[in-house]
Amino acid sequence: AHGDVCAARSWEAAYERELRSFRDGGDAGEIWFGEESIVRLIRWMEKHQIPRDSPVLDIGTGNGVLLVELAKSGYTNLTGIDYSPSAIQLSEQVKEKEGMSNIKFQVEDFLAPSAELSGFEVCIDKGTFDAVSLNPEDAVGKRKQYVRSLRSTLKSGGFFLITSCNWTKEELLSEFREGFEILEELPTPKFCFGGRIGNSVTALVFQRK
Repeated sequence: AHGDVCAARSWEAAYERELRSFRDGGDAGEIWFGEESIVRLIRWMEKHQIPRDSPVLDIGTGNGVLLVELAKSGYTNLTGIDYSPSAIQLSEQVKEKEGMSNIKFQVEDFLAPSAELSGFEVCIDKGTFDAVSLNPEDAVGKRKQYVRSLRSTLKSGGFFLITSCNWTKEELLSEFREGFEILEELPTPKFCFGGRIGNSVTALVFQRK
């Protein structure tokens, strides 16, 4: 089995808890996968001189912290989507507190994306593909739909940065072989959140053909 990321219902509950604790104490909550993965993604974008005004999409934005950090690093065209209204509410509050006006958050199911969700230069996924692929109902079909959505969202030549807890490099290469080629693997620590020993994090950069 590929780990046990929580089902959708418990994600929603987790965001509701974070929303409450953010309101009570101003804490943006636990950052999924830890801060080092955010730093890793931003460093890659800076190293590859991705223009600061490139349209960037955060798939399953959660509490929006990744986009806030990108905005602090000077990126100006940022969109975060999440199917959880509580997550989007939370990220709006985090954005407001940080005074970041150049981030757009919207409730959106990536498996049934709206037509306007297209033309992105960079798409980032930290754990969303993991959650999709563990859905008990038709996980294989949902993974295929995810890849289709990604192809329609990311423009040709654009970059897809995925951080996964559940899939090895080889498995991800197989999942995304239609329409994408791997550019590089990013170095990652060997442990995942929740203290599951031996469950390594995989971070890959793909380019849309």
